[in-house]
Amino acid sequence: MTTKMFNPRPLIRSISLPGFKPCVVIDDFLLDPEKMLAFAAARRAAFAVDAGNYFPGPEVAMPSDFTALLSEFFTLHIRPLLGGRRTLQATSRLSMVTKPPGTLQPLQRICHSDTMVGTRRVDSQAGEAMAASVLYLFRDPDLGGTSFYKPRRPPEEIAALNWEARALTGEAFSRLLGGPPGYLTSSNGYFEQIGTVPAAYNRAIFYDGAILHSGQIDRPERLSNDPEEGRLTLNGFFLHRLTASEAARHLFR
Repeated sequence: MTTKMFNPRPLIRSISLPGFKPCVVIDDFLLDPEKMLAFAAARRAAFAVDAGNYFPGPEVAMPSDFTALLSEFFTLHIRPLLGGRRTLQATSRLSMVTKPPGTLQPLQRICHSDTMVGTRRVDSQAGEAMAASVLYLFRDPDLGGTSFYKPRRPPEEIAALNWEARALTGEAFSRLLGGPPGYLTSSNGYFEQIGTVPAAYNRAIFYDGAILHSGQIDRPERLSNDPEEGRLTLNGFFLHRLTASEAARHLFR
């Protein structure tokens, strides 16, 4: 991986998410996105489903030297915008959403937050937080961007829903949610959609991983397991320590 990979003069803009930190959006993120697409295509046989993280499709880890470069970009350009002061750990991977709606597990049908880097869990009591990034590496915007949510129910009811998503069958969970299996693409009785970032080729977004989010998969019939045709993204996760003032807000919000 070359150090001359990212746009050295990124045009950074923010999208407001009411009640939360903004989502940071950068277009023309990679200097040569075609190289990343070719890199993914050359490793198509290495993509595999990781049952441990409930992502609805196959993934492959990025090399550590790339993750180091991505973490450096995060540190220089993004971390101050999210109230961070020190990056502790980072990881990155290529991912493709491929599962048909009818085959989704219950947890894949609701929004989620990011709390883990590998086996390392965020310790909010120690002033830690997680940031995440998504780089869209596909040209068809109908494959979907990313939407953000806030709970409509008290914390104990959301916790119960997450427990039910692990315990119930798909049919029973459909009765609980009041609808057929499918990707979350709009508000429902449990979650309110507060913002959406449309997909665009070579667009990257960075956001506070504590914000509930989900891929905006409005056209699941377009999904493919071909890296050159499907919903290929590059996902980054950045465990970092917050500034003292930001840590206090983060802990008691």
